[in-house]
Amino acid sequence: MKRSLTALFAGSAVLLAMPAIAQGQSMQGMDHSSMPGMAMPAKKPAPVKRAKKPAPRKPAQRRAAPRRAAPAKPAASHNMEGMDHSAMPGMAMPQAGPADDKAMPAMDHSAMPGMNMGNSGSTPKADDMQGMDMSGDHAGHDMGAMPAMEMTGTALPAGNAPAPKPPMDHYAERQFPAAEMAQSRMAMMHEQGGQSFAQVMFNLAEVQVRQGRDGYRWDGEAWFGGDINRLTIKSEGEGVFRRGVESAEIQALYSRAIGPYFNLQAGIRHDFQPSPSRTYATIGFEGLAPYWFEVEGAAFLSDKGDVLGRLEGYYDQRLTQRLVLQPRVELNLSAQDVPENRVGSGLVNAELGLRLRYEITRQFAPYVGVSYEAKTGKTADYARADGEDPTTTSFVAGLRIWF
Repeated sequence: MKRSLTALFAGSAVLLAMPAIAQGQSMQGMDHSSMPGMAMPAKKPAPVKRAKKPAPRKPAQRRAAPRRAAPAKPAASHNMEGMDHSAMPGMAMPQAGPADDKAMPAMDHSAMPGMNMGNSGSTPKADDMQGMDMSGDHAGHDMGAMPAMEMTGTALPAGNAPAPKPPMDHYAERQFPAAEMAQSRMAMMHEQGGQSFAQVMFNLAEVQVRQGRDGYRWDGEAWFGGDINRLTIKSEGEGVFRRGVESAEIQALYSRAIGPYFNLQAGIRHDFQPSPSRTYATIGFEGLAPYWFEVEGAAFLSDKGDVLGRLEGYYDQRLTQRLVLQPRVELNLSAQDVPENRVGSGLVNAELGLRLRYEITRQFAPYVGVSYEAKTGKTADYARADGEDPTTTSFVAGLRIWF
């Protein structure tokens, strides 16, 4: 019975050991060279131990001593020194530093496609990068043939190309005939400011109250035309109650705009009083000076060869939306003495005035003020000879009106 159990156990052990033995034999005969990326190191043959000569048996020892089992050989470890990493695509093994060089020998990365690492154990330098083998995925890429970065904006170099042609003044003429477009522009300018207008304005229309010689005075103009060309009529004069008109004149002028704020004027002037009457060729200007000063000036050449001149100006200082304070100055000059008209050479007279008006509307504004007039030089001598005071101060009240 015991022999049967022993035989059964021995047979079971043999059956269990047979797969392991067969697997070991198959592993020994396996060719690892076909495995990509892994070349198993060749197993070193175990050194052949020479059998020792058995010791001569002693005569008394007839029975052989039991054979001891040979110690199990350690499993063969994978030898990292002999491992071939060249077939491992894209695998970059970290390089050990100087301290690890002893523990892990240098690996051969030369066969790794697309990457040829230089000296292991250090960071690649610029010189190493220049010599990098781009034989992998970057093969065929010529790094030196890459175009330089394109410069734009103010980084562009100076050039000598011709300037582009300026745009046409009238773009519509690219699509329509020039003659028809010129006619259309003329019609548009006529509708938007080329029409003819008219205005009549009396800047001064007043009564002057002074000692014993109360009088009146007027200064106005009318014009007809457009923004560029106008016909202008001017008139001014003064008189004394119960004595009549002492001076009166009228001017007919052609006015031409020479800028946004000034007009050039030329024409004739005729004096009705004082006697004898005179007719003058006239040239002058009128406009709006900086700081909103209304100014005008003229030179006159009479049919007798007398040369006269005039400068005047005023400024509207708006105190409120309706109250306006207007200082005013006027200077008359002569190039020679004109005894028959009681005019001396030089500054003939000067008038300074200050008027305060109330604008009921812009077109209708009554005013009050004061005016001072002084004759100078030879003209003052003529006034004294005629029994008149060369200086006069007047209280004035009048109406500024335009329509």
